[in-house]
Amino acid sequence: MKRLLLSALLVTSFCNAQVSSAPVPPRQATTLASDQNYSPRINYQTYFNDYITLRKNRPADLIFIGDSITEQWRWGAGSPVWKQHFEERAIDFGLGSDKTQHTIWRLENIDLSAFSPKAAVILIGTNNVNDTPEDIADGVKAVITATQKKFSGIKVVLLSILPNARATEKMATVNGLLAPLSDQKNIFYLNLAEKFPAVGDNWKGLSKDKLHLSAEGYEVWASELEAILPVVLSK
Repeated sequence: MKRLLLSALLVTSFCNAQVSSAPVPPRQATTLASDQNYSPRINYQTYFNDYITLRKNRPADLIFIGDSITEQWRWGAGSPVWKQHFEERAIDFGLGSDKTQHTIWRLENIDLSAFSPKAAVILIGTNNVNDTPEDIADGVKAVITATQKKFSGIKVVLLSILPNARATEKMATVNGLLAPLSDQKNIFYLNLAEKFPAVGDNWKGLSKDKLHLSAEGYEVWASELEAILPVVLSK
């Protein structure tokens, strides 16, 4: 009897040890703030700080959050369209090569207290090309959460990730996971991807690199956004 009891205790102890020593699954990298795309880029930090300083004394109802596709509103193919539609009422918070985790870090650590935008336009995730659709979607959700924490009461216009030569099918799957986030109250989903149909071996509105936007692409973005903004800002 004593031997049976001892054996049972040993088995129980072993099982408990196995449970307690089992590794806790890590949170996916897409949702963990990372400064790896910001801290090494001193030139970007300088020019962005200068940009923010110049914008402080002007109203900004909108903030555009994203990667190089968003950043190029300011200096790339989107510049003329930006000046026409958004220059006087928006901040461009885009940074080339940003993944979701990098954008989260910038939102958490860059001082934007001089601004109180009413709506955030978010287009992020295309650079998370090596992650699973589920992890990318979770990363985008984390960007939304970081945005809402940064600006209390802000409305979010969430854009579908656009087609590109690297991972169109994967990003389409991500978009399917993102669309249900829309509640037409605090988050509004804008299916911009459907406005960029395939044309030959590229897509309408994309540049020759089959990733970034052409001037035509930015015109499409501006037009679609202008159509939804009155509803968003009225909520």
